[in-house]
Amino acid sequence: MLHTGSEAQHKPSEHELIQWLTIEQIPRFSIKKLTAVLGTNGLQFADLFCASHTQLQAWGLSASQSQILRTPNVQFIENSLQWLAVDNGHSILPMDNACYSNLLLETAQPPVVLYCHGNTQLLESRQIAMVGSRNPSISGKQNAHHFAQALVNSGWTVTSGLALGIDGLSHHGALAANGYTIAVLGSGIDHIYPRRHIQLSHSIVDKGSLIVSEFAPGMTPRAENFPRRNRIISGLAYGTLVVEAALKSGSLITARYAMEQDREVFAVPGNIHNPLSRGCHHLLKQGAKLVETLDDINDEFQHLNFNSGNKCNPEAKKNRLQSLAECKLLDSVDFETTPLDIVAQRCSMPVAQVMSLLLEYELRGLVTAVPGGYLKLGEK
Repeated sequence: MLHTGSEAQHKPSEHELIQWLTIEQIPRFSIKKLTAVLGTNGLQFADLFCASHTQLQAWGLSASQSQILRTPNVQFIENSLQWLAVDNGHSILPMDNACYSNLLLETAQPPVVLYCHGNTQLLESRQIAMVGSRNPSISGKQNAHHFAQALVNSGWTVTSGLALGIDGLSHHGALAANGYTIAVLGSGIDHIYPRRHIQLSHSIVDKGSLIVSEFAPGMTPRAENFPRRNRIISGLAYGTLVVEAALKSGSLITARYAMEQDREVFAVPGNIHNPLSRGCHHLLKQGAKLVETLDDINDEFQHLNFNSGNKCNPEAKKNRLQSLAECKLLDSVDFETTPLDIVAQRCSMPVAQVMSLLLEYELRGLVTAVPGGYLKLGEK
């Protein structure tokens, strides 16, 4: 890890921020390059900012790199500092800051600074990334919400990208269970995208969670930014869970980053006829771990200190599930759409009685009404 003498500070000084915001502007100047320049030449971080062009080039910087270091974009720096001052919940974290994620630092190209809104201590919390389709199926939606709740009840922080579909459902699920979630943006932190998730972003901050971006305030959403965002999502987490994804999707890009970062990759299997299952099935063929329950994830991290803070009573849950397992009506509903008349035929009950019981089960979150019939939901 790079040491500049400020790593013990949770809040960098304005002078330090100006230095790091200058470093951020230098093209092709990674943490690896910065560390090499300092180490090879026996320099302190501050030495870079009082050196001449000639000296900087002698230390290994190109002419264009030394030019930017000597004469950075002052407006860019001022805009960032103004954004920082607007709200006490705003933070700019250089990569040497104590709150900067150590897991992210282990990746090939960690951001020079992170722009944050909310609880920055979550960056060092134990995280699982959740990603998937922007247009998930009904079962995909249910799986995202269920796994997000189960993960936070087990002590994980759920990290995702605030996108429509699985991302948003994962954030919602974590918050609904009074857990923590981190949203990583592909835009400046003052440009929430998609706009329909502005209220969700407010809820994330208001409930003690975090929004983070490597892009400076003022940066609008751009297509090329989202793969960069994906590497941060996977880089922050111990593992990435792909809930539902097509073969060509951003979710598989995130999973690829996770593999390159030597992190665990998990995938939820689905119907072989559903195009949104093919991405997960492809990952499973590539060695991702198949996930049916939370234990499939937690088993890979037995070296971590798990809490037992699930909010339900395990024995009560066990008894409830045993009771449901004996329910002939529930057994008559498949995990794929099952017409009402087929359900009634299978359980040998009048249609009116079946409808009444299915409504009760729907309110309990065991089934859901869909076009053409009913769909059994997974264990909660």
